[in-house]
Amino acid sequence: MGSISHNQVTVSICFKIILYVLAFIVSQVDAQNAAQELNITFIADAITKGAVCLDGTPGAYYFAKGFGDGINSWMVYLPGGGWCSSKEDCLKRSHDDALGSNKNAPPKALRAFQSQNKNINPDFYNWNMVEIRYCDGASFMADVEAVNPETKLYQRGRRIFSFIIEELMSTQGMSNAENALLVGTSAGGLATILNCDRFHSYLPSACRVKCISDSGFFIRAEHLRGAQDNIIYKFCNTVLFHELAEFLPKSCTQRHAPELCFLPENVVNDIRTPLFLLNSDFDRYQLGVHVLPNSSIEVGWRDCLKNDSSLPGCTKNNILPCCMDNQLQLIMDFQTTFLKTLEKLDDNPSRGLFITSCYDHDFIYKSSNWQGIPTLQNKASFMSLFAYMSRIVDSHFDLYHDLNYSFFMIIFAFDYRQFNKPWVIGISKGVVFNS
Repeated sequence: MGSISHNQVTVSICFKIILYVLAFIVSQVDAQNAAQELNITFIADAITKGAVCLDGTPGAYYFAKGFGDGINSWMVYLPGGGWCSSKEDCLKRSHDDALGSNKNAPPKALRAFQSQNKNINPDFYNWNMVEIRYCDGASFMADVEAVNPETKLYQRGRRIFSFIIEELMSTQGMSNAENALLVGTSAGGLATILNCDRFHSYLPSACRVKCISDSGFFIRAEHLRGAQDNIIYKFCNTVLFHELAEFLPKSCTQRHAPELCFLPENVVNDIRTPLFLLNSDFDRYQLGVHVLPNSSIEVGWRDCLKNDSSLPGCTKNNILPCCMDNQLQLIMDFQTTFLKTLEKLDDNPSRGLFITSCYDHDFIYKSSNWQGIPTLQNKASFMSLFAYMSRIVDSHFDLYHDLNYSFFMIIFAFDYRQFNKPWVIGISKGVVFNS
């Protein structure tokens, strides 16, 4: 066997060095792309203040400090998780570490619209990020002083929200906020609508305060053919059990029963702070939970709506093989009812909408949606929407700056059997145009 030459040794060493350098570069890229994890922060003196979850554990939040030119910009996120509307329901929820207790709150990874990675979240990566733990079962609206000695349930979500904002203002510089977004998904999206003006009242000196509700526009669909009036029963019990009537907008409760003022369609017109609604007119949760078919089409309804490829998300082009014709008609009737409900809202220059026909619920929280389709001006649509939220100087929510419309809505409409031929229309007051 011949001896190894000096050149071969040199090449071998250089090759190893290159491998080490490449491995180091890859590790740095992976570290940059990895989602930052935050530990829980409990409200100071939460027990004394009564700012506690259903089970009496302290209210809490996650916080990531902003930096650079985002140091005075804030995004406060309210997560979803449904509601509890009875003693039994809330007792069960109080034992759930994810929805009724902060006893074992895990670290929180920042992803999608909360990410501090500029490549993933170019418009908000350096903002102050806050996520308030949802543990009250009433969309951060309840503040019942008395505690039932039998159940030992605490209903204090409104107090949790208030003390967290006050704590951030006194200890983290939120009082210097120049831009502030209150953002919520699902039940948190409803909470965003209901708490929008209150959030603004904490920041009177901020240049821009706006609210974004993702999948929080729950409709009554009172006269939906072939379905029961189910949501009003759920919301009525929620309002009654949590004693919410006094905290709902007085401008609404003077016109409607309190439970009707837990429905966005009856309170959105009363909100003064700029508000943006992001929703699907084929809302997966509302179709699957709030729409209860009459007995004639109830058989197979769950199979029709099951969470796989039988109905498309934003990135799928599939058919609906498990749905009967009358079930498909109910789905389409829901879409029609949803859009008609939106059309009844007052024209307001401080309100905007982005309505898709994706069979989905909670858009912005999912990385696939945040960076995925549909697109708007060559940018993932939900990223674009948030970018416009932060840049618009006045109170208008026009998506396209060159269109001087005070009301703008994008609808991704699909053939309901195939969902593979999307078309987009923009609707402005008195104007309809194809894009």
